[in-house]
Amino acid sequence: MQLKSQLLVAAAVVAGSVHLAQAHVFIWGVFVNGVDQGTFNGIRTPAYNGPPPRGYSNSPVKDLDSIDLRCNILGDKQVPHTIKVAPGDNITLDWHHNNRTVADDVIDFSHHGPAMVYLSPDPPAENSFVKIWEKGLYELGSAAFSPGKWATTSDIKANKGLMNFRVPAGLKAGFYLVRAEMVGLHEADARFDTVPWRGAQFYPNCVQIEVVGDGDVELPSGVSFPGAYKYSDPGVHYNIYCSTEVAPKLPCTDASTYQIPGPTVWSGAWPETTQVPLGPVSGETTATRWSSWIQQSVVTTATFVGTSPVVVATSTYKASWSATYAAPTPTA
Repeated sequence: MQLKSQLLVAAAVVAGSVHLAQAHVFIWGVFVNGVDQGTFNGIRTPAYNGPPPRGYSNSPVKDLDSIDLRCNILGDKQVPHTIKVAPGDNITLDWHHNNRTVADDVIDFSHHGPAMVYLSPDPPAENSFVKIWEKGLYELGSAAFSPGKWATTSDIKANKGLMNFRVPAGLKAGFYLVRAEMVGLHEADARFDTVPWRGAQFYPNCVQIEVVGDGDVELPSGVSFPGAYKYSDPGVHYNIYCSTEVAPKLPCTDASTYQIPGPTVWSGAWPETTQVPLGPVSGETTATRWSSWIQQSVVTTATFVGTSPVVVATSTYKASWSATYAAPTPTA
């Protein structure tokens, strides 16, 4: 089954079959100029973090020194499909939690924070990730302790999981990785390096694209992952309940501004991005029960007796990023 092969050792949970922890959001599909490219096609889907039925995909990355901050766990693994795009194309990333439908909750209502899109040659190198889109806090709360309006919840969640950007004008043909992420700041008043059960939650996910055409614009120097964010950054260590017009009784800095983590948006990116009309979803809206998962760098593979997983093998997983591009292995 094509869906299983594209998920590698990760797969998505059958919608509605179990109650999952909220917020564990990842990209289920990509639209190019409104045309869906197929569920999970081109997407380096993150690993599940435990066996059925309690595991979930895309645990937040909180360790800012981890290679998982680049594209999440399994982000180093190519998938068979690469999406072809051209400079100027409108790209819509379809983020979801349990299933690819408009009824899906996308991300928990408490997980306010910014959203960003970076672009890097594939494979990434030192300082190769260039920010091409971002959105953070865009309206202050009107009452004490109200968090205001944020990209993750008041924009993307409210828009049924859709995130939009455009391929930079004149971009040189070649293979690239789109690194998109949402950030939950609901526990970011604490720092993960000092309070490891709390801290900002990063949800990165990468998509393989091939830019075609005769463009000659090369990406400038960017940032590295890990390395782009620090625990002391004001956009990482931040209390969302300071984002209000009414000063709460909390130790707050400037309540009227929020500094999105990372560099500024590249001047070569499109200054405005608007959503285009979308066609129907192509492919599955739910996904099969997963048979492999990763916990603390151990990959467990199982078979099933009825609904119960029976472990058949274990191995050690360590991210291994190639320095040279190799064409993905096609599926049978």
